[in-house]
Amino acid sequence: MGKMKRQPTHPGIIIKEDYLRPLSITIKDMAVILGVSRKTLSKIINERGSITPDMALRLSRAFDTTADLWMNLQKNYDLWLAEHTSKEWQAVKQISSDLIHSHSNC
Repeated sequence: MGKMKRQPTHPGIIIKEDYLRPLSITIKDMAVILGVSRKTLSKIINERGSITPDMALRLSRAFDTTADLWMNLQKNYDLWLAEHTSKEWQAVKQISSDLIHSHSNC
C-alpha cells in the first residue's frame, strides 16, 4: 500500500466544484434532476455520505460521465481513508505466496 500520499478528493467536492458551481445548479435542483432527496445529495456533497452504485449511475447519466468514474473516485477516497485512519489492518499476517500458489494448482 502507501501509493498515494495526498488524500484523494471526496466525490462530493467534485460534484460541487466541477458541476454545481459552474452550472449554477443548487443542491435542491440537482437532487430533483437525480431523483433523490436533497438530504441524500447534501450528505454526499458535504463529505458525510458515499457514492453508491445507484448514485454513480444517476450521476453518470446526469453529467454524461461513467458510473466507473464515480465509483473509482469513491473507492480511492475510501481506501486512502482506511489506510491512513486505521492501523488495525497492518496487524494481519501475510500468507506466504508459496503456500497460496501451491494450493491454486490443486
